[in-house]
Amino acid sequence: MATPALSENRTSGLWRSLAEAIKGTHQDFTEGSIGRAVLLLATPMVLEMLMEALFAIVDVFWVTRLGANAVATVGLTESMLTLMFSVALGISLSTTAMVARRIGEKDKRGASTAAVQSILLGVVVAVAMGVPGVIWASQLLGLMGAPADLVASGYRYTEIVFGGSVGVMLLFLNNAIFRGAGDASIAMRVLWFANMINLALDPCFIFGLGPFPKLGVTGAAVSTLIGRTSGVVYQFWLLARADGRVSIRFSDICIVPKVIGSLIRVSTTGVLQFAIAHTSWIMLVRFISSFGSAAVAGYTIGIRTFFFVVLPAWGLSGAAATMVGQNLGAQKPDRAVKAVYLTAFYNAVYMAFIAAIFIAFPHAIVSVFTTDPPVASAAVDCLRIVGYGNVGYAFGMVLVQAFNGAGDTVTPTIINLIGFWFCELPLAYLLAFRLNFEVRGVFAAIPLAELLITLMGGVMFLKGGWKQRKI
Repeated sequence: MATPALSENRTSGLWRSLAEAIKGTHQDFTEGSIGRAVLLLATPMVLEMLMEALFAIVDVFWVTRLGANAVATVGLTESMLTLMFSVALGISLSTTAMVARRIGEKDKRGASTAAVQSILLGVVVAVAMGVPGVIWASQLLGLMGAPADLVASGYRYTEIVFGGSVGVMLLFLNNAIFRGAGDASIAMRVLWFANMINLALDPCFIFGLGPFPKLGVTGAAVSTLIGRTSGVVYQFWLLARADGRVSIRFSDICIVPKVIGSLIRVSTTGVLQFAIAHTSWIMLVRFISSFGSAAVAGYTIGIRTFFFVVLPAWGLSGAAATMVGQNLGAQKPDRAVKAVYLTAFYNAVYMAFIAAIFIAFPHAIVSVFTTDPPVASAAVDCLRIVGYGNVGYAFGMVLVQAFNGAGDTVTPTIINLIGFWFCELPLAYLLAFRLNFEVRGVFAAIPLAELLITLMGGVMFLKGGWKQRKI
């Protein structure tokens, strides 16, 4: 039995570690306690994702005041933007893996070179994807099943969101650099800075407070663009400093074909990995839109609330990616495995607690956002049904991050292809349209597909082929 003095020392040590994690640490994550390393990495990542989740919730809170069409505009646009997120996440995971591997090998200049090549690649891709989105915003909304009145009132929102594609891409990639280097606290501060600006400007531009113009749902896009751009400027200022784990000098800004080729190779399957998942989400929204704007609005509220709690879990699982990358670089695969197991356990405990809340109190949660009966009904169904899969998500996301941290983007791509395209979409169509469960059938397909993904991920992780991945 622990003595009071020993318990007090442990508590004091825990608080010191938490403070160090938030402030920033020079800890070598290839040495020492695995639990402490996970804590130091995961704490700022969780706080970073909490802020991102808070923004998503507050943003939809204000937009719901404009009616179902405005909420549906946000939902449809973001479902299309998932293609951009797929590319950003794909390049980000290869960036994190490569930077982490170089840091584990104690090759600081190699990490900086990988960072620059990632940024150059990201800008080119973002421009190529963003420009068509701006030009054909109205047509894209129409293709997503939006009625004419929604297109007329919402296409400006879509134009601005796609117009900020470079900001979206760079915010992802620069923070991926920081995380790969083990500077998770910097990534946290960047996102807090960007989203605090976003949160402050949201009601100002939406409702025209004070000197700000009243832009309605378009105002949400404007405030997001300003917030993300401010965050990117802050990131580049941090990367230019000489005292960081990764610092970019003017002489580093050039194309290195070998490195950028490796990034493209790893990113290609990484992009495909997320594109498979995100196009599945787009199709789910297309299915849901068949049941009207209220169903889409309810889904948007429900899924944003879900992401409010899942994003911190993604932050926690991000610690596994960094630990795997750095420890494989240091030739310590067993330490990487132990870090994954520990992170998965923490994640499962957290997500099980959240599942209990979603299943027991969905009406109370949804009532914060809407009192419109059809919208609220769909949102409640979404929260409750998706919540049943929380523990499966917890293990699955850690396993995916472990593969990606090792630079093995092929395995999760194959898993996603089977789970989302061959399971989730056919199942959603069958349940919704053939068995007449309607929108509830679409929701039910989500946790079932995620359970299959988790089981496949567990089998592949135990086989251990990811340990031999070279990047």
